[in-house]
Formats: sequence, structure tokens, C-alpha cells
Amino acid sequence: MTEVVDKASSAQKSSGRDDAATAATEPVVDVAALGEQLLGKWAHIRHEARKVAGNPAVQKIEGLHHTEHRARVFEQLKFLVDNNTVHRAFPTRLGGSDDHGGNIAGFEEIVTADPSLQIKAGVQWGLFGSAVMHLGTAEHQDKWLPGIMSLEIPGCFAMTETGHGSDVASIATTATYDEASQEFVINTPFRAAWKDYIGNAATDGLAAVVFAQLITRKVNHGVHAFYVELRDPATKEFLPGIGGEDDGIKGGLNGIDNGRLHFTDVRIPRTNLLNRYGDVAADGTYTSTIESPGRRFFTMLGTLVQGRVSLDGAAVAASKLALKTAIQYATERRQFNASSATDEEVLLDYQRHQRRLFTRLATTYAASFAHEQLLQKFDDVFSGAHDTDADRQDLETLAAALKPLSTWHALDTLQECREACGGAGFLIENRFASLRADLDVYVTFEGDNTVLLQLVAKRLLADYAKEFRSADFGVLARYVVDQAAGVALHRTGLRQVAQFVADTGSVQKAALALRDEEGQRTLLADRVQSMVAEVGAALKGANKLPQHQAAALFNQHQHELIEAAQAHAELLQWEAFTEALPHVADEGTKRVLTWLRDLFGLSLIEKHLSWYLMNGRLSMQRGRTVGTYINRLLVKIRPHALDLVDAFGYGPEHLRAAIATGAEATRQDQARDHFREQRASGTAPADEKALLALKAAKAR
Repeated sequence: MTEVVDKASSAQKSSGRDDAATAATEPVVDVAALGEQLLGKWAHIRHEARKVAGNPAVQKIEGLHHTEHRARVFEQLKFLVDNNTVHRAFPTRLGGSDDHGGNIAGFEEIVTADPSLQIKAGVQWGLFGSAVMHLGTAEHQDKWLPGIMSLEIPGCFAMTETGHGSDVASIATTATYDEASQEFVINTPFRAAWKDYIGNAATDGLAAVVFAQLITRKVNHGVHAFYVELRDPATKEFLPGIGGEDDGIKGGLNGIDNGRLHFTDVRIPRTNLLNRYGDVAADGTYTSTIESPGRRFFTMLGTLVQGRVSLDGAAVAASKLALKTAIQYATERRQFNASSATDEEVLLDYQRHQRRLFTRLATTYAASFAHEQLLQKFDDVFSGAHDTDADRQDLETLAAALKPLSTWHALDTLQECREACGGAGFLIENRFASLRADLDVYVTFEGDNTVLLQLVAKRLLADYAKEFRSADFGVLARYVVDQAAGVALHRTGLRQVAQFVADTGSVQKAALALRDEEGQRTLLADRVQSMVAEVGAALKGANKLPQHQAAALFNQHQHELIEAAQAHAELLQWEAFTEALPHVADEGTKRVLTWLRDLFGLSLIEKHLSWYLMNGRLSMQRGRTVGTYINRLLVKIRPHALDLVDAFGYGPEHLRAAIATGAEATRQDQARDHFREQRASGTAPADEKALLALKAAKAR
């Protein structure tokens, strides 16, 4: 436990909240207990994974040529295999442990070693291996998973095409069944149909799960997955009919050999169709347990949601690394002698520095707690504990909501922390620039963030319409927007139904308690519900219009839809943070975390203040107080900043940043000692400004 003196008592007393308890007993953060809570349900696996990630054998060496980096990362995959780091999700009968949540928890921590290693491991076991496991049958698993798990079969996940990324349903690669030979014939009929940006495709991949339009008896049954051998294991040359190109150097993740693949009349056995959800008999007859082609397609893709879940967690981990480094440095680095004639101020004592780092710290805590809930939901579904269609839809919606926020936040946090550390932050040795480059692609792979939020928005609209199917939509929308008698709470994802909850007054009255939990919840939830209701009213009847008119109407409101989805995701994060607070046993820690939660909530309200003002949810006078409340919270949080980032649990072997080693504190102490000795000995040169001031005083 680290004892910290809260220097903000005077600010607390004037903050308007009852802080008698705070004044009497200054809070202390129990760093160890908080750290364990942040590690979550799979803490023991995270500890194991961090031990592996702390080994220099798997850590990124900056400055390597991309070919050297690729070779090193491939060898590191073998290290992960040898240390039992990557097989937790696979069946126990094949040497795994059927631990889906634990597998993701451990996988996320590899980002601290080298994001290229994490993503290449994700390609091999999280995409290629998981596609065989979840889309194939036990026969497929027994045939190919042992080689995939051991790395004997390095493989690719060949879904994305040059011409189609987010719109997977429209990919152009075909797999046409030939009844005479009982084979599928794989073709990429034109250049835009080439599989592109495919990890392991440029050099290492011996096989691939290829997604293609399944055509049999002249009927296209939509996208299915096929196991296709790519290269001769001995020569590493492409097999007949298969070709490819190297994507070359990228903006980051250059330890991964991304490449392009194309197929010309490549024949594979009928049994290479991964046929868990759709099968073709020897005579070409197609059958499926899921009658609807659309539902079948989304069910198949839904089994691969773990990529979004793991990126959400990895992005949160990267944000934690950045904040630990930047806040550590800000407590040591000194600039300008604003309040002393001799001593300079540490950066973290400046309000603006607190604003830029503490608000992102609060968001990182919220994202961390939300990710733990997402991980639990993922484990419930894939373990079979709660695996209904509704559970899978909720999981997909939740992952699609949280992954965009956390990945955007990681890039923003890495950049802000880089700038907050000045020129030192730009040095590769301090990792901000390198991590940001590697994580840049997180916002567009495993689902482009904007497209994912559009999926969330459609789910919100569908749920809203279902909830109030018997009501007049226009009247209801006006009711919500005008706040006739109550406020609306959110739905979807982790919760069930949207409902109107009677309140003792209007939202504007509730805003008088901005810093209180219910006041924040009311404002955040009302914004989501109102935005969904407005767009829902605007789109009413769109399904009855001709296709081109419906598309045009939807396009007119696309921005509002995505804004509503983002507001919903922010609310999910705020609620996850709020729900974590009762589980904090130590009262001092709980008080500090409550301040941090309030900072997160008020920062969201400040971010969207124009909406609250324009829609009458806050008065102009009340709106002016939001920033003041935030500034008071910064003062309260300041003494606990180091404890809050220490609780992340990352050591020097994970940070690997020169400015987070205490070297800056040593330099600053040396400088202060030097000038102190000069002043004491009388050898310090006279200050010209002081002499001029003395001369002016004498003249007066």
C-alpha cells in the first residue's frame, strides 16, 4: 500500500459536495488490491502472460529491417508454443484447455512485448486456427488443429479482398463445386478479388482458410470457409494455380509478412469445406441447419468475434503503458519557476498537464472495466454457459461498440502522452511513436470502427422499434426529446430493455447534481435514447420505400446514427466503471476511483456540451460549471496519480521506456543540487534582471 497525502482539502471543501469525511480522513489507494481488481477474473493467466512478455526473447528490437523483424517474430511464435502461451482456447482432447476468456486475457498482454508478435500470433491461432475450430467439424479439428497448434502448419485467414474489406458478403472469390470430381474449384476472377493484407501470406503461410462464395448446382449459397493448402512445405513455393505478392513495408506491424493471394482453378477436396453451418453432399446438394442465408452468414462471422474482443483489450493495455510512462515522467520533469524564485515546477502540477493526462487516465479505467465485462460475455458464449442467439447478438453488439472506442482512445492517448513528454516522447526508446504506429491499423482491421458503430446503431434502432412497436413513433419521439415526464435508460449489449423511469423532476433539475452518479447516468442515458428516438422517427417507414430511396434516406442520417452508437458505447463504459466501484473493498481506494469515474462522466458531458445546451438538457449557467467541476476533480486526483498508474501492474520490463526509469528525477535532483550549492557558496553569478530591479528601486 502506498500512502499519499491529499493536498486538495481546501478545494474539496469548496466543491459543493459533502466532503466532511474526506476532510477528516485523507484517502489512500490500496495499489495491490486495485491492481488485482484490474486484472479481473483471469488474473493468474495475465500474470503468466506478463512474465512471458517481460522476457527479452519476445520483445521488439527497434530499428530492425522488416525482413529481419519478420524472421525474429516467426521464431518468437515458437517460443510462445514452447511456453504454452497460445493454446488455451483449443479443445482439451488436442492439448488445449477450452478456456476461451483466459485465452484472450493472456493474448492481450503480448502487446507489451511486440504488437507484431501479438497480431501474428492472432493470425495463426486466433483467426486461422479458430476458423478451423469454430467453422469446421471434429473431423476437421482432429486433422488440422494439431499442426496449427504446434506451428507445423503456419496459416492465413484469407477473407479480405482488395476490392472488399468491411463488406464481406460481397467478396468475389468463388468456390464452385464440381460434381464429377467431387472437388471445389477456387477462383479469384479479377484483380479486385485477390485476397489482400493477409498475415502470413507473403512468406510463411503453408495453408489458408479461404472465404469464398459457395456455388453448387448454379446456385450461390453465400460466403463459406474452405481449407486450402498454399505452399509446398519443403520448398515454400506456391502450389499450382496459386500466386501472390508481398505487401511490403507498412506504417507499422512490420514483423508480420502481410501479402496478397490469388487463385486460378485451384481444386480442393469436397471435405475441405468447413461445414459446421453449411454442407455440400457428393451429388452437389446443399444443406444447412440455418435456413436463412443472412442469418447463416452472420452466424459464421459471429464465431470469429474474438478478434474484436482481443483488440479491445490490447488497445486498453497499450493505453495503460503510455499513461504509466507519461505520468511517471510528469512527476519528475520540471519546467518554469512559476511559484518559486529557485525551484521549477513538476509538469504534473500544471492544470493543463493534469487535464491532458488525467482525463485519458479516467477513460482508460472505464475502458478497462468495460473490457472485463466484454471478456466475461465472450467466455459465457464460447464456453456454452450462456449461448443463445440473443447472447451471441449481444456479444457481437457489445464488441462492435467497445472496440472502436478503445482503439481510437489508444491512438489518442499515445499521441497525447508523446506530446506531454516533449522531445523525449518522440524518441523511439520511449516507445510512444513505435506503439502508435503499430496500433494504427487496429482502428480498421477486425472491422472498420465506423462500420462497426453503424452495426451498433442498426441494433439500437431495431431494439427501439421492437420495444415500442405498438406506440405512435412520432408521438413517442417527441415525448423523449421533450422530456415530458421522465428520462429513458439505455438498452442493448449488456442490458435488456429500454424503459421510461419516473423521475422527481426534469433532466435540467437532475443536472443540479452533475457530479452525482444518478445525475451523470441521467444525462448520458438520456442523450443515447433521445438520439436513437430522433433518428428512428426520421427513418420511420424506410423499409416500405423503394431500395434506392430507402438507401438515400438512411444515408442522410448516417452521421446521426453513428453518433448515437458512440454515445451508447460511452455509456456502457461509464456504467462498467460505476458497477466496478461497489467491488472495491478499501474505502480510500473507492473514494479516489469515484473521483476518477466522475471525471470520466463529466468529461463526456463536457465533450458533448453543445448537444446538452442545444437540446435543453442543461442550462447555460449549469453548462459553465462543468469545466469548473472537472478542474476541482483534477486537484483531488493529483496526489494519487502515480498510485493509479502503478495499479496497472506493468514493470520496467514491460514499459521499456528510458524516461520511466527515474533517470529524469536523478537529473533534476543533480541540477537543483548544483544551483543550491552555487547559492550557498556565493559563487552564483548575479542575475541581470535582479540587478536592474535593484537599480530601479534605488532610483525611486
